[in-house]
Amino acid sequence: MAARSSSDDRTIRIPIGPDELVIRRKYEVASILNDVMVAGWFIAGSILFFSESTTTAGTWLFLLGSVQLLIRPLIRLARHVHLRRFAGDAPRDAGGGF
Repeated sequence: MAARSSSDDRTIRIPIGPDELVIRRKYEVASILNDVMVAGWFIAGSILFFSESTTTAGTWLFLLGSVQLLIRPLIRLARHVHLRRFAGDAPRDAGGGF
């Protein structure tokens, strides 16, 4: 069960039994998953702040969520740097705010 990339390096295919998980636009998917995780950390941290005994754990989750907020622009930067590296024949991407 090995993941493989298509020839254009934009699609990742992961076989799952008789089916196949297909991930297109991997940088956008990474950004979306990061956003979901950030929301999860902040929700969990907020819940843990309701009790004094779990405030420290909540603080750590807030810190984790804050660090992940930094990951989003790094994903976008990696996407743009990656596209620039192959910019000879490839069409220019209009971008996106993800």
